[in-house]
Amino acid sequence: MVGVADHGSFESHRTTERDTIQAMNKEKRHRIFERLRNANPAPTTELMYETPFELLIAVILSAQATDRSVNKATASLFPLARTPAEILALGEEGLKSHIRTIGLFNSKARNILKTCAILIAEHGGEVPRERKALEALPGVGRKTANVILNTAFGEPTIAVDTHIFRVANRTRLAEGKTPLAVEQQLLRHVPKPFQKDAHHWLILHGRYVCVARTPHCPHCIIADLCEFPDKRPD
Repeated sequence: MVGVADHGSFESHRTTERDTIQAMNKEKRHRIFERLRNANPAPTTELMYETPFELLIAVILSAQATDRSVNKATASLFPLARTPAEILALGEEGLKSHIRTIGLFNSKARNILKTCAILIAEHGGEVPRERKALEALPGVGRKTANVILNTAFGEPTIAVDTHIFRVANRTRLAEGKTPLAVEQQLLRHVPKPFQKDAHHWLILHGRYVCVARTPHCPHCIIADLCEFPDKRPD
């Protein structure tokens, strides 16, 4: 998941008036998410996984990497090791042999092995469902914890990566100068019926439609509701 860095410091950040600007009106927000839901009723991550543990490993690997590159690595890794004990048994060099095509693979390998040891020692080999316990794992910050809580456990959390940060600010759905400010605005403003899946809709919209350099405004299903002043013409 290429995007805004996943730092624990976001947790202690306090939103101020300078961090956010008033978001768009309630009716427009509802219409935006209604259209996104109609276009994709069952959104999910593009990371390949079968268990919460596999998702955790994939998300740790996805920092500053594409989902495609992570899926390529885990397609080699998971058939051989899909539990904390099995990954620990690979050892550092064995794990690196599967993930060395991913950026920062050395530090990620060390964090994954430490995380596996903690999961076994403190959580019975299972991925915890509590934010505090998740963020105590090496390589897991607020953004990663939000992904796990939402995608694995169905919590209405939003992991603000570069795509969500861009879409939220461009559209004025939830403006903010920091990932945490945007997250807090989204949690405050996303209509309740859409809270569980908002994370995936916004990521996918930013990844494929509201892209960074040349947004595909003529093909955007929410273009008429978007408040971005520099929309590209038809």
